[in-house]
Amino acid sequence: MFEGSLSLSNIEPLKSLKGVVKSLGVVFGDIGTSPIYTFSVIFFLIPPTLPNILGVLSLIAWTLILLVSVEYAWLAMSLGRKGEGGTIVLREILASLIRSPKQMGVITGLSFVGIALFLGDGVITPAVSILSAVEGILLVPGCGYISQGFLIVAACLIAILLFVFQHKGTEQVSVAFGPIMFVWFVTLASAGMYAIVQQPIVLYALNPLCAVKFMWHNGLTGFFVLSGVILCATGGEALYADMGHLGRKPIARAWYFVLVALLITYLGQGAFLLQHPGAKSVLYEMILHQAPGWFLPFLALSIVSTVIASQAMISGIFSIVYQGITTNIMPMLKIDYTSNKLRSQVYVGSVNWALMVAVLLAIMHFETSRNLASVYGFAVTGTMTVTGIMMSWIFLRRRHFVKMSIAMLVTCLDILFLLSNLCKIPHGAYWSLLIAAVPLSLILIYTSGQRKLARSLQPIALESFLDTYENAYASAHKIPGSALFFVRDIKTVQPYVAQVMFKNNIFYEDNILIAVVTRDDPFGVIGFFKGSLAPGFRVFEIHMGYMEVLNVEKILSNAGIDAKVIFYGLEEIVTKQVIWKVFALIKRLTPSFVQFYKLPSSKLHGVITSVEV
Repeated sequence: MFEGSLSLSNIEPLKSLKGVVKSLGVVFGDIGTSPIYTFSVIFFLIPPTLPNILGVLSLIAWTLILLVSVEYAWLAMSLGRKGEGGTIVLREILASLIRSPKQMGVITGLSFVGIALFLGDGVITPAVSILSAVEGILLVPGCGYISQGFLIVAACLIAILLFVFQHKGTEQVSVAFGPIMFVWFVTLASAGMYAIVQQPIVLYALNPLCAVKFMWHNGLTGFFVLSGVILCATGGEALYADMGHLGRKPIARAWYFVLVALLITYLGQGAFLLQHPGAKSVLYEMILHQAPGWFLPFLALSIVSTVIASQAMISGIFSIVYQGITTNIMPMLKIDYTSNKLRSQVYVGSVNWALMVAVLLAIMHFETSRNLASVYGFAVTGTMTVTGIMMSWIFLRRRHFVKMSIAMLVTCLDILFLLSNLCKIPHGAYWSLLIAAVPLSLILIYTSGQRKLARSLQPIALESFLDTYENAYASAHKIPGSALFFVRDIKTVQPYVAQVMFKNNIFYEDNILIAVVTRDDPFGVIGFFKGSLAPGFRVFEIHMGYMEVLNVEKILSNAGIDAKVIFYGLEEIVTKQVIWKVFALIKRLTPSFVQFYKLPSSKLHGVITSVEV
């Protein structure tokens, strides 16, 4: 008895610790490796004097506290839907609170921009993280002669390995990466603490007045420095986007550990720079100075950690794409569910390989981490600004005025950082905009085209359909056997069903509507009839767990259904306009939902409806 109760009391803390370690591997790699390049980029712009170092440290500390802790770890993560987070989730929440079509149009536009910027950021993040770590090889004694071309090839190979590993799933990745990131943060904090002991004056930077003084005295230069400071918070948006992968509590708990480790690390870098103002790669040179014999293991750890850093963004992108498909703002793609615990742990192969190609092109084009860092941050601050605006709107509609006020404050800070990053556009930040323009264009074309199709192909209410059906069926010549019609919702009937029966006068003795309902639990399949709605007209529903791979033919056979023909609807888009030709191409490349089921091809019959757009 005693042993049983003791073991039960230990289960929850163990689960909590396991969740925190997993979060370190999936969510915090990006923000956790930002100390490799943030200080080096900032002090490439300004001299490392005591006032500048203290001012920058204060800006970094309060950026982490306000933009990551307050905006994401507290405010954003309090707004979830079925355990998921991200821009699309905010859009869905706002849609349920607002009735004005104009306001809904603004919300939809904001969410599309936020999604596109996040996807654009997902290309730059792995590239800058991996390159910055690989460049540490140049500090190894005897390796200073290594060419940048060799480093680029090494970075590309590492990136390829990362994307090849993605099909294993977020849970498997987190199990492997979590302990490594724990060692990384402990190592950073230890090195930072050692440096702080040498120069404890840096602790003064925790006073926010230090940041205010820096901005006041440096004016326009201080404003431009903000575009470098935001690098410390890159990956902060992954806390919210990755919420569906691991849950809110593990991520929030892990963040407090990460925050402390990062603050100590940055303060330590500031202390080291005070003593060694000529340092260029501050973190690496600090480790090399403190423990020369441990530099190679640290370099290997940093390379592995930057690979993990990319994981946070990739997992977030999978989440966003999955949400886009389920909310019908993105075309259907093949999705693999990789967890039997969380439905939103997914792998999207087509997105994975497209992202890999884009990352490789970014590495080869920009060549150095400094070049990449100079364009990095614009998409991040744009995403943060969109999140802040939508959160403020939600809190206003829900009359949570305290949270609304705080959300508006951090949104103003987001806008300030966004404006400071505008100066990066001529130097290459336009790449982020160009990358983001691709998914934004596809989303706009797809959603506009779907609306046009919906207006042209209005589903028929079941009651109205049955009225016409009963009269037509009574007088029609009936073909022996059963015909199946796949529909998405049994409350309405797709126009192709009416086209088959009423226009083409095709009636089978037994006509069955088939609807597939996906449940929120991972496993289990059941198929059952919902009764006869009219003579020769029945409904059969299949309820499936989200990780199940359906064998529809077997389910139908078990239910005693032996269909002669299986009908499903297809749209043929006729247009002369270039935009709608793109939409028509997307529809042709998008697989029909019946192609995901094991159905006998000899019985399938697609009913084409020609739609002029």
